Amino acid sequence: MRPEKQQEVERLKGSFSKAKSAIVADYRGLTVSDMNDVRSKLREADVELRVTKNTMARIAIKGTDSEVLTESLVGPTAIAFSYDDPVAGARILKKLAEEYEELGLKGGVLGDKFLSEADITALSKLPTKEVLLGQLLSVLNGPMTGFVNVLAGNQRQLVQVLAAIRDQKTN
Repeated sequence: MRPEKQQEVERLKGSFSKAKSAIVADYRGLTVSDMNDVRSKLREADVELRVTKNTMARIAIKGTDSEVLTESLVGPTAIAFSYDDPVAGARILKKLAEEYEELGLKGGVLGDKFLSEADITALSKLPTKEVLLGQLLSVLNGPMTGFVNVLAGNQRQLVQVLAAIRDQKTN
């Protein structure tokens, strides 16, 4: 194998090993400006899009957790690597696939689990990490708020009784 191809395989192998998730898409029929739009929207979410030859991708994933993607590597292939948020690539590509009919999702990998197109759709509907953390904090905060209200209830009742006695004596 030529040195430049070997370097590309090594870069792909590094991307597959660092990524929390990878989504394989078919970009056939997209114009250059459409593809640039897809890349920029993915880049905003810290997702890397790489167009690669299937042969090099197959060599790069051999022996890795991403080897389950082998069946998806047919036809024109673009791979979106999500390094921070594993759901970001799925969410953005699903939204872009609705915007651009030519963009098709072939499959993906999350950890070592293969994702079908239906799995990618389900993954894309998950809330963002910040929203999930907010929901968790609200759930954790609920019992404490209730406990404080119960403790304050006795004091509130005492104040109401004293206010009623004061009102009774002033009449």
